Amino acid sequence: MNREQFQFIAGVDEVGRGPLAGPVVAAAVILDSQKPILGLADSKKLSQAKREALSEEIKRNALAWSIARAEIEEIDQLNILQASLLAMKRAVETLNQFPQLALIDGNKLPDLACPMEAIIKGDSKEACISAASIIAKVARDKEMVEMDQRYPGYGFAKHKGYPTKQHREAIQTLGITPIHRRSFAPVQKLLF
Repeated sequence: MNREQFQFIAGVDEVGRGPLAGPVVAAAVILDSQKPILGLADSKKLSQAKREALSEEIKRNALAWSIARAEIEEIDQLNILQASLLAMKRAVETLNQFPQLALIDGNKLPDLACPMEAIIKGDSKEACISAASIIAKVARDKEMVEMDQRYPGYGFAKHKGYPTKQHREAIQTLGITPIHRRSFAPVQKLLF
């Protein structure tokens, strides 16, 4: 596929497939070739400070960006893969400029009304996917820090809902919260 013919190429990525708690968050970003952003990389390889600075720059300089999510109930009902694809679809559909092509991180494609290309490890290969991974991660991390205030003792601000030893022990001691994914095995075990 010759990408030169497309002016509006959206990078699409999600964060939060592995955690035991919280939503899965996706973002779509159409970068402006006239306003290059230096330092874009896979969000997991950047420091928190660098991600936050880049997130602001992406939002300022991109032609279009959008953040969307699939809620805990949708994750439990659909499964995490389908919920991730749904969040990606929502991110693309809420862009204020519909893309002519969507570059999707991973090997599965959401249901979109535009041409798409799945790119494994796309967040480290394509600037627009890196940008999407960064703004999605910053948004989700911020939400999990807020959840730490609402549900103290779990350490959400630190582990962001991932199944760390601290988090698993907190679930054993404190029980599950409304933001825990009941379909995930470590949480499910505590329901019975």
